[in-house]
Amino acid sequence: MKIIVVGSGYVGLCTAVGFATLGHDVVCVDVDEEKVDKINKGEVPIYEEGLDKMLSQALQENKLHATTNIESVKETDFVFVAVGTPSKENGSIDLKYVESASVDIANFIKDRNYCTVVVKSTVLPETTEKVVIPILEKTGKKAGRDFGVCANPEFLREGKAMDDFFNPDRLIIGELDKKSGDILEKLYDNFKSPIMRTDLKTAELIKYASNAFLATKVTFINEIGNMCKNLGIDVYDVAEGMGLDKRIGKNFLQAGIGFGGSCFRKDVEALLSKTKETRAESKILSTVLDINKDQPLRIVHLLKKRLPNLNEKTIAVLGLAFKEGTDDIRDAPSISIIAELLKHGCIVKCYDPKASDNMSKIYPNIDYCNSAGAALNKTDACLILTAWDEFKKLSDKDFSNMKSKIIIEGRKVLDKSLVTSFEGVLW
Repeated sequence: MKIIVVGSGYVGLCTAVGFATLGHDVVCVDVDEEKVDKINKGEVPIYEEGLDKMLSQALQENKLHATTNIESVKETDFVFVAVGTPSKENGSIDLKYVESASVDIANFIKDRNYCTVVVKSTVLPETTEKVVIPILEKTGKKAGRDFGVCANPEFLREGKAMDDFFNPDRLIIGELDKKSGDILEKLYDNFKSPIMRTDLKTAELIKYASNAFLATKVTFINEIGNMCKNLGIDVYDVAEGMGLDKRIGKNFLQAGIGFGGSCFRKDVEALLSKTKETRAESKILSTVLDINKDQPLRIVHLLKKRLPNLNEKTIAVLGLAFKEGTDDIRDAPSISIIAELLKHGCIVKCYDPKASDNMSKIYPNIDYCNSAGAALNKTDACLILTAWDEFKKLSDKDFSNMKSKIIIEGRKVLDKSLVTSFEGVLW
């Protein structure tokens, strides 16, 4: 089938490359000329395992190309909307990119045959019905008659996005009408995951409710971890016991310095804003945001107990990305932790296998090292903030060049058989 994906950010590019890998003809549309040029050259503007090889293969097979001009495409079966939905200051989502994309798509479908517009961007319930469709219908064409409309939220984990694309836990198809849903379901014919078909706003809410629940689950285990620290209990042992219960499960019970990334805080804030709009305020969501805001700084409080005077102390920070397997630093706990260290007069040395370039845009004047060993050399303490696999291999020898061996984990990474003395933020 022929597919247009509007928006070539994280979700858009992974979606486009995924469909191209399956043999569909895909066009990526983006307003950023530099990004478009990079994609056409096979240069991936984000780090995601396996994405670069799949993009190169799709380009070689002429299954994918990028453009800034949607009008250059003659016909298509699907137009996926995968643009960003950033937060406004009040926590609600900013729909300017969705609205702009909808205007471009409206102009595109005006003189073309029937196609199905699929909203994959994360948008609040009623957005497709009350924002996207009215813009598309300004052309005089009628949704459900002249073009189809579906909401098809993404559930891609950064670092595992391509695996999630090909092997999703479920596919949610929100449909304006049966014809729209039938057509989109056919596109997913070869996927083995269960497919749930529902209306547009239910599909939109499933995405938000899922992310809000996962954020709440992380926050809950962090709360338990805070208590465990005071009781001398390893919260990971508690989490393991909890996770054996099929009703609970082990996923998202990794306690530490709080959640980050592009989705959780943004989506919880947006859903909280929607609950207020619908006069169904959520105390749980408010609490999740408050706890997660404070959680990263617990590691600095621990550090201050070990080093009461942090002024001019050299601190190694290992891990900058919000999680392993990505270069994404959006909402990463490392941002507020580094800010707190600098506030106390620390000299900060950092290392991350992928995220240093992105962090240097926020903190250009700290020391970025090319290895963990270089970052650790002659430091007064070490904070481990991301669970990269290479950190799991660190041993006493790697820490031997520190001035003092003060090591605090924000994520449970180190092997006790390799490192004899360290402390966890919640264990």
